[in-house]
Amino acid sequence: MAELSVKHLLGIKYLNENDIQLIFETADHFKEVINRSIKKVPSLRDITIANIFFENSTRTKLSFELAEKRLSADVINFSAAQSSVKKGETLIDTVNNILSMKVDMVVMRHPNPGAGIFLSKHVNASIVNAGDGAHEHPTQALLDSYSIREKLGDVAGKNVVIVGDILHSRVALSNIFALKLQGANVKVCGPKTLLPKHIESLGVTVETNLRKALNWCDVANMLRIQNERLDISYFPTTREYTQQFGVNKKLLNSLDKEIVIMHPGPINRGVEITSDVADSKQSIILNQVENGVAIRMAVIYLLASKIK
Repeated sequence: MAELSVKHLLGIKYLNENDIQLIFETADHFKEVINRSIKKVPSLRDITIANIFFENSTRTKLSFELAEKRLSADVINFSAAQSSVKKGETLIDTVNNILSMKVDMVVMRHPNPGAGIFLSKHVNASIVNAGDGAHEHPTQALLDSYSIREKLGDVAGKNVVIVGDILHSRVALSNIFALKLQGANVKVCGPKTLLPKHIESLGVTVETNLRKALNWCDVANMLRIQNERLDISYFPTTREYTQQFGVNKKLLNSLDKEIVIMHPGPINRGVEITSDVADSKQSIILNQVENGVAIRMAVIYLLASKIK
């Protein structure tokens, strides 16, 4: 059986193209499973997985939990906001206490970039990064690419624009790595204040005019404005951001071609995209959510096969 080249999923930058294709082929199989009347498989009956979330994330957490339960794994949920971490316990102590309960895999969301990498060097379990600060969010990028492949047949050669707050977005970074690895052309678009200085070094081009970017692309991935991360004002008002970088139906209909609209969620309706765009037939936002479960099942299954 083909297997992943890595023991952990810490970021897309540690994967190769074969890893991504293997994850997608495995997800194809699991997508059939979750659309059957009996949605569970006994694949991971003897595996215990701990979901450790040091930051709130309803959708990612639910998606992982559902994926784990569909695979029949034993699941422990740990919310650090209500835990001993508040009493001063270190990350390694927290995780080692959980691992002493014979946990095989840890799915972790953490506000600090590199937390998963740090942990993988100190604990004896497979680590899945469910988002580390403004660094990476690998399963989101995988489900985004998988959704493009499903809609357009392939990722290679497609023009994808990522619009919005690139500076604070782990989704943007992971997507850039994943899309480039699969041979897509990538542009980023947003206010200059929200574009990292050396972003072109990742092999992407910068476009500050939204209409030009949309006319160029096959797919537009609209990022959420993360108000909770914006410690200073990066643009004058939300209304002004929306006027320059928000997508509405009128703008979509005025383009030279029909493009695919994506959003990692949760959506600020009326800010990044209007409701009529979010709910239009060009939007694959709900497909992304469904594909998230299949992709996370694939990742967990493939990593678990390296534990046994």
